[in-house]
Amino acid sequence: MPGLLRGIARTAVVAGTATAVSNRVSRRQGNRWAAKEQQQGKEDPGYEPETTEPADDSMSDKLAQLKQLGELKEQGVLTDAEFEAQKQHILG
Repeated sequence: MPGLLRGIARTAVVAGTATAVSNRVSRRQGNRWAAKEQQQGKEDPGYEPETTEPADDSMSDKLAQLKQLGELKEQGVLTDAEFEAQKQHILG
């Protein structure tokens, strides 16, 4: 049974990490498009770029993942070594 919980916990951590990475890629792509629109606007004086709302902060994603990791460690699902490895992965 502890092996099953550990497997579920790892899956949850991987899914959370994948979500954070996906959000980061989307945010970077949006920034590239915005920069391209601004550059296009400089070339064409009649061009008005669309306004975009600021993307979510990646720090909040990281904090949520770290909180989840801490809960899994407290429950005994993750060992200290697994916790530290995942923490370092999330923090970069």
